[in-house]
Amino acid sequence: MSNAANRVNTGSRVNPTKVVTGVVRLSYANVHEPKSINGGTPKYSVSLIIPKSDNKTISAIQKAIDAAIEEGRGKFGGKIPNKAALKLPLRDGDIDRPDDAAYTNCYFVNANSSTAPEIVDKSLNPILNRSEVYSGVYARVSVNFYAFNSNGNRGIACGLGNIQKIRDGEPLGGKTSAADDFATDPDEDFLS
Repeated sequence: MSNAANRVNTGSRVNPTKVVTGVVRLSYANVHEPKSINGGTPKYSVSLIIPKSDNKTISAIQKAIDAAIEEGRGKFGGKIPNKAALKLPLRDGDIDRPDDAAYTNCYFVNANSSTAPEIVDKSLNPILNRSEVYSGVYARVSVNFYAFNSNGNRGIACGLGNIQKIRDGEPLGGKTSAADDFATDPDEDFLS
């Protein structure tokens, strides 16, 4: 994929802070209803688990983060700060989530938005059944990176765009389906 394919055309100009990922796995998927975290403004949110082998997505995210730092120069006092001094959204699952097998050998990005993402299937048809998109599903996701400087915290955040479900995956968080829970016939003597 060329660099041009990683950038998204927004009318007459290319948006260097926007990325459409390769296939990632959704975790902590709050994509149907906005939820408040620690009493904050309710938002739609998801953690995108990106295999470390997906060099195209990781490279595109790193370039978008650099572009967001450049575009956010005004929020950083007109200067480009040292990246090491900023809170960055691309994190290493092996370091930051060592006890969660879903994050092994992966990076992750937490994305959120105050507006609901459009959720579509592989043919771009809207997915209306909420049970179709859950933590564990595999999808492509559009995200946008932007600078923030608030209450002494400076860095780059990740905005959630839209979601395209690619395929089902093992649900994360230990949730099972009713079909799995009740697959066996009830024992006649259980209640007697």
